[in-house]
Amino acid sequence: MKKNFAKLTLALALTGAAVSFSAQKAQASCGDGNACPAIYDPVICNDGVVYSNACYAREACAHGCKPYNPVP
Repeated sequence: MKKNFAKLTLALALTGAAVSFSAQKAQASCGDGNACPAIYDPVICNDGVVYSNACYAREACAHGCKPYNPVP
């Protein structure tokens, strides 16, 4: 029984590592890694975060972004 438990534990650990690696790889592929311009043209995205401009949102892997114009 201990042997089967050890195999199951190893299999779960390897699966978790593969999922974690895949998530990191997917996240790293969102932006191109280039520097974003320091132009303030805010956008708000589906995550509820307001980014300085669309480039910063893209680098953060944000989706569903639209111009953000708060009412004064």
